[in-house]
Amino acid sequence: MEKEKKDSKKDIFLKWLSKIGIWGFIFFLVKGLIWLAVGYWAVK
Repeated sequence: MEKEKKDSKKDIFLKWLSKIGIWGFIFFLVKGLIWLAVGYWAVK
């Protein structure tokens, strides 16, 4: 029983990660680029 519970939690986590993964990557990429632009503008 314990092993089945762990597997189901892992499966749910992997499904959640795959959904969030692409959008999370794009979000942090854009966020990072914005901060680089702000930093460049502040130094300039």
